[in-house]
Amino acid sequence: MTNTPIEEIKEITVAQRKFFASNATLEYRFRKEQLKKLQRALKEWEKPLCDALWKDLHKCYEEAIMTELSIVAGEIRNHLSHLRGWMKSRTACTPLKMMPSRSRVISEPLGNALIISPWNYPVQLLLNPLVGAISAGCTAILKPSPYVPSVSRVIEDMIADTFDKEYIAVVQGNREVNSALLEERFDIIFFTGSPELGRKVMAAAAKNLTPVVLELGGKSPCIVDADADIDVAARRIAWGKTLNAGQTCIAPDYLLIHHSRQEEFITAFGKALEKLHGKDVKKSRHFVRMVNDKAFRRVSGYLGDGKVVLGGETDASERYIAPTLLAGVSPDSPVMQEEIFGPVLPMIPFNDREEAIRFIRDREKPLALYYFGKTNNGKEVIKLTSAGGSCINDTIMHIANEKIPFGGVGNSGMGHYHGRLSFDAFSHKRSIVTTTTLLDLPFRYMPYRMFGLVKKLL
Repeated sequence: MTNTPIEEIKEITVAQRKFFASNATLEYRFRKEQLKKLQRALKEWEKPLCDALWKDLHKCYEEAIMTELSIVAGEIRNHLSHLRGWMKSRTACTPLKMMPSRSRVISEPLGNALIISPWNYPVQLLLNPLVGAISAGCTAILKPSPYVPSVSRVIEDMIADTFDKEYIAVVQGNREVNSALLEERFDIIFFTGSPELGRKVMAAAAKNLTPVVLELGGKSPCIVDADADIDVAARRIAWGKTLNAGQTCIAPDYLLIHHSRQEEFITAFGKALEKLHGKDVKKSRHFVRMVNDKAFRRVSGYLGDGKVVLGGETDASERYIAPTLLAGVSPDSPVMQEEIFGPVLPMIPFNDREEAIRFIRDREKPLALYYFGKTNNGKEVIKLTSAGGSCINDTIMHIANEKIPFGGVGNSGMGHYHGRLSFDAFSHKRSIVTTTTLLDLPFRYMPYRMFGLVKKLL
């Protein structure tokens, strides 16, 4: 993948600032038409995008549609249905002390946006934020990941075929290009990636007091309690952990399992894997590979951090790592320090829920938390912990509902998006107070006559 020249990056940012200053993006008709353009492009470029996802990640057509394109398509439909209402000003109550004024709140576009996406869901995590930027009335520079060169190239061609560069443009390259982009001044930066890179983005944004949305990650725990339905838990955890080969920011990262159910879970997990991927997972058309050799070496290195009780097979030539359960894992081992981002699932047994809750609370706040057991117990666990999002008796599925927020907390990120929140993420809520000139009550003016009466109204 060739880096976009620094001079070209500067030219694009200047052009986009000029275009935004022309007020072309402010009207409802313009925004609606741009959303429809993106909608049409997504359909026209479906095959090239799916082919590229297969080439870069071994991601099958079904998974490409389910976890990438359909999510963006659903987001566009939601915005087209509600955009006019979201753009309308909202009347706000005005207290008696301010009469005869009227108050309202309007949504105005923040301006020029920078959207930086990762490689694991390279279509969804780049284009979903773009939908919010378009509907809010912003321009956007898109920076896809160099680790998925085929996908990044197709997206660049699709965007260039659909939009003018002065409105929406794609910039390609490595971290050098990221650094150059972050030297430019934007009105909002939307970044999806690791907490480590998120800190660098936030530090760069601080120079210009640029607002940021950071969608990061972390070690998302999955609790399997004593009263869990083990077959259901094993099936849903196996699906969530092998989706994209565990290269999902909200994948179950480690398993806190009641000590009385561990052996039963291992057996059930193996059966669930066979139903999902067949007897030989390596031959499954639905099992993704590690994105590159570096990722393969890192994740396969975790296999020595515990006892392999299921899986453990690897093939460096294909960057293949079998879905693996690890037992006897120390909380201080390397596999428990960083987000795994692969199909290795360490198991840590616990004796009671309070122990599991303490384990989670002693660590950074995760992007997701999953609980399997009685619903009321799950609600109690959620009440006593903090995470970006959660599922009770399921994994992953909270991201599929565009009508609820998606985002992190603490080390796992800041800001939310999806649906109305995507529109809000790229908008500024501006307060407007309008006061009549026909009446001018004297009480607020010096020398504050009748202050005793005014004080009662304050």
